[in-house]
Amino acid sequence: MISPDIFKAYDVRGVYPNELNEDIAYKIGRAYVAYLNATRIVVSRDMRVSSPTICAAFIEGARTQGADVVDIGMAASDMLYFAVVAGQYEGGAQITASHNPKQYNGIKMVRREAHPLSGDAGIGEIRDMVINDTIPAATRPKGQLTSDSVIDGYTKTVMSFIDASVIKPYNVVLDAGCGMGGMVAPHLFDQLPCKTTRLCFTPDGTFPTHEANPLLEENRADITAEVIASKADIGIAWDGDADRCFFIDGTGEFIAGDFITALLAEAFLLKFPGQKIIYDVRASFAVKDIVAAHGGTAIMNKVGHAFIKATMRQENAIFGGEVTGHYYFRDYYYCDNGFIPALLILELMSKKGKTLHELLQPLREKYFISGEINTKMAHMNLVQARLDALAKKYADAHTYAIDGFSAEYPDWHFNVRASNTEPLLRLNLEATTPALMEQKRDEVLAIIRQS
Repeated sequence: MISPDIFKAYDVRGVYPNELNEDIAYKIGRAYVAYLNATRIVVSRDMRVSSPTICAAFIEGARTQGADVVDIGMAASDMLYFAVVAGQYEGGAQITASHNPKQYNGIKMVRREAHPLSGDAGIGEIRDMVINDTIPAATRPKGQLTSDSVIDGYTKTVMSFIDASVIKPYNVVLDAGCGMGGMVAPHLFDQLPCKTTRLCFTPDGTFPTHEANPLLEENRADITAEVIASKADIGIAWDGDADRCFFIDGTGEFIAGDFITALLAEAFLLKFPGQKIIYDVRASFAVKDIVAAHGGTAIMNKVGHAFIKATMRQENAIFGGEVTGHYYFRDYYYCDNGFIPALLILELMSKKGKTLHELLQPLREKYFISGEINTKMAHMNLVQARLDALAKKYADAHTYAIDGFSAEYPDWHFNVRASNTEPLLRLNLEATTPALMEQKRDEVLAIIRQS
């Protein structure tokens, strides 16, 4: 029995082997090729213990359905996007569960030009074929399997986003969390004058030190301690498939993704004036204020990589950022990349002659954010009821429903949105003083959590 719940909004993901196993991966490989009617695709995988066999099964399914497959081996997810575009493949798949714990695995799938498959476009159709056993019979002979490496071309493309000659010899701590960042980062940082301390750089799907999810504070303990102990200028950490990166300043403080979005927007607008920047509904007003101050156009967008990428293409936006550490680049096929942001922040520090802490100080003095606060609901029906209650309470605000419910006042604003997969409400709130942030945070939470 295959659970339809493994087919998520943006990928396939489940616990191995009960929810996702080799048999299911084989069927997904067949259905993926049938959906795209593809004749030539590229496949890669992360370092998870189950990834080699899941990958082999997916490849066998794709070949059985008639597609030639090029296997690029272990790779970061953003390397898969590069491979699809550079090799002009009809699609590609990365075997990964991203930041999830070690018992999980999954499959991220894209089509030509690295356009993502999603619940609205592709994943639902693949799910139905697999669940209902309606994968059409192959109309072509079994495809060929070859292998390739894309690391050199990928590295050259990523490095093209900065002028490496301006980078100062910063003291940098890097934490790959035993994920794919440990394989990729040396190819980039070995080209820079920075002194690097490299933590958890050996890819290991058992995650012997900590999970590769830097959004959780406990997974940042090692890098934070090392940044402080070595008096580093900056700390940079990656999630498991290394398509997201996270920053810690020289004092050991973790930097919110919307503040990094604001700095990266500034970095782009200094180079390319007047461009469009995409940000998500949860973000600090620091983003739109920085963009306005530097002559750009800020466009608010629904949360989720498929939505951000679609809007970036429509608007020809040069850059987009999400508070969860996903950063998107027009000149990287409108895709997210976990290493370009690291290089751009080092370049911005170098050009301005400031530490990351100093770059952030003006934002920290003006914008006070709650961070994302999750509340589980007893059942799905309560989710909409609570959103309706918030809309009634804050009807006098400037409100909008791009994604969940958002309300803006002159000195504070918030967004509450539902999880895609469970009865959960997520609150992000910001105010102009710490006291007001705490007061309004508790006020909104009281409505969300009322009995």
